[in-house]
Amino acid sequence: MTILKLDALRCARLQCSYRFSSMTDSDKIVRALLRKHGRTFSEELGIRLRSSTPSALFRWLCAALLFSARINNKIAMEAARALTKHGWTSAKKMQAATWKQRAVALNRAGYARYDEKTSRMLADTSELLLDHYKGDLRKLREAAKHDPRRERELLMECKGIGDVGADIFFREVQVVWPEYAPFADNVALKSARKLGLPAKADGLAKLVSKEDFPRLLAALVRCALAKDYAAIKKSAL
Repeated sequence: MTILKLDALRCARLQCSYRFSSMTDSDKIVRALLRKHGRTFSEELGIRLRSSTPSALFRWLCAALLFSARINNKIAMEAARALTKHGWTSAKKMQAATWKQRAVALNRAGYARYDEKTSRMLADTSELLLDHYKGDLRKLREAAKHDPRRERELLMECKGIGDVGADIFFREVQVVWPEYAPFADNVALKSARKLGLPAKADGLAKLVSKEDFPRLLAALVRCALAKDYAAIKKSAL
């Protein structure tokens, strides 16, 4: 190796070392979080929220409804996949399915304790969206005149969407509904506090780009689900 190449290699190592040493503890924890858990739940379900299509928004609303129940996250994820597998990717298609078809699909996905109740809620929510917004959540946003508080009120008129479901929905939708940003739900904030990160949405938002903020929130929620706070802190050292 030539002297010039050796000098270039040493320079690169010094620059890398400097960048790492200049990182704050919060920066290091965020980096560890994103490295291990930095995938949004909508991405895991193959929902492209950035496309902001009626189907993507509806699928994510249904997922938020499923996730908000007191049930294992993996089971809720499988139930959300089952809805897509059956082609119920719009309010019209969901409503067209029978109560029994939806209940059986949820039950087979492991969503057994809530299958019958949730089947009804999915139908009622689809009917509301069709009656008031032609099945398009973008029209709900328009009806709310892009006011975050009103958006939340209208969303919570959907059966099965309470405060927890609304939190889940807006946690990732804020990337395409920027009027709601920065928003962080209680689960993400409690996780942030345990990791020594800012426990307010504004503070967390300063640690990453606007595009990566939902990824950070998802990583915090996944960390809470896995209870691997110690592992994250250790890998950040």
